[in-house]
Amino acid sequence: MTEILLISGSGFGAWAYERLIPALAARGHHAQAIDLPGRDGADISLNDHARAIPAAIKGRAVLVGHSAGGFPITLAAALAPEKAQALIYLAAYIPQPGTSLADLRRAAPVQPMRGAFQISADRTSYRFDTACCRDLFFHDTDDLTARMGPEPIRPQETPFPAPLPLTPRAAIIARDDRAPPEGWQRTMAAGMAQEELSSGHCPHLSMPEGLAQMVHDLIPTLSVAD
Repeated sequence: MTEILLISGSGFGAWAYERLIPALAARGHHAQAIDLPGRDGADISLNDHARAIPAAIKGRAVLVGHSAGGFPITLAAALAPEKAQALIYLAAYIPQPGTSLADLRRAAPVQPMRGAFQISADRTSYRFDTACCRDLFFHDTDDLTARMGPEPIRPQETPFPAPLPLTPRAAIIARDDRAPPEGWQRTMAAGMAQEELSSGHCPHLSMPEGLAQMVHDLIPTLSVAD
């Protein structure tokens, strides 16, 4: 049995993995999802996000980060390598030292999310415009826009502050993604194993069985870093 910790992307929460967790359990894994701090719109740091991850792990876990979740799982592995067995990036932003998530989003050759952000009055958090969410995130699954919430800005504007961990890594590319474009996902994942699913931005919602099987098949290929 493998321990798997699931970290969601911007605007999402642990609820987004309600379909994937039982599919992983059926394949012999113990998976859990947590809400990162600041999902109530509070001003939280990237370091706060990263430290919440090893705090939720009893032993060692495979960390799966969806979308913006790629940054905190990577920093968590850098800060607490004894807790991270492997990193799996799911339609994710994948950090490089000195580069922020916002830098990576702005550097993409196409900008499908331009105009989709609604910034809070105090400029510490944002939401996605509900008029954009179905087309960006839910075009191939149930429209769960009503469950999306605010996201703190500071973690996404913080350059990745540490050397990349030595933890084994792989990326799952969402081929029909309308948020981070497929080609940009591949560019960010250069140099690591890449698998792909014919899904939009949220394969954990649109095809949980297929994603669970892919994660199951990937885990033995990612050697444990000692």
